[in-house]
Amino acid sequence: MSELKNSMTDTVMDALGDVKDPEIASVSILDLGMIHEVEVTDGKVKVSVLPTFSGCPALHIIERDIKKALETVAGIESAEVNFVFTPSWTTDRITQEGRERLKEFGISPPPANHVMGEPWEIDCPYCGSTYVTMENIFGPTACRSILYCKSCKNPFEAMKPVADMG
Repeated sequence: MSELKNSMTDTVMDALGDVKDPEIASVSILDLGMIHEVEVTDGKVKVSVLPTFSGCPALHIIERDIKKALETVAGIESAEVNFVFTPSWTTDRITQEGRERLKEFGISPPPANHVMGEPWEIDCPYCGSTYVTMENIFGPTACRSILYCKSCKNPFEAMKPVADMG
């Protein structure tokens, strides 16, 4: 029974890997490190999701997309999605694959193991240069800033680092 449960959990995780961030179509919520826990019991699945920001306006879209993805999994009769805030999501949860996909999308990923309050070095996702200027700390979403690369002359966004406060 345990092997079957593990197999079903793996299948659910594979399906969650297809759920993309609504604003960054190249990166999955799995690669962003948003999946906290998955419980599969008797055809029912409960997914605990860590929002990247508590006020994220896309949470209802993420919930809908998770449920839609899990509808396609054989053996799953119902899916429940809960947004949890403990532990807090941090940018350290982003996988290496997620960091690469952010760059492909034109977003500079946040530094790993960032200490809150410390400055962070931002590399241009297009040319890799650190010769950049911050144009606006407030980007199109709460989690991103707008920058300009003085080397390749491209504007780009950078994901703001969010560190564990504990």
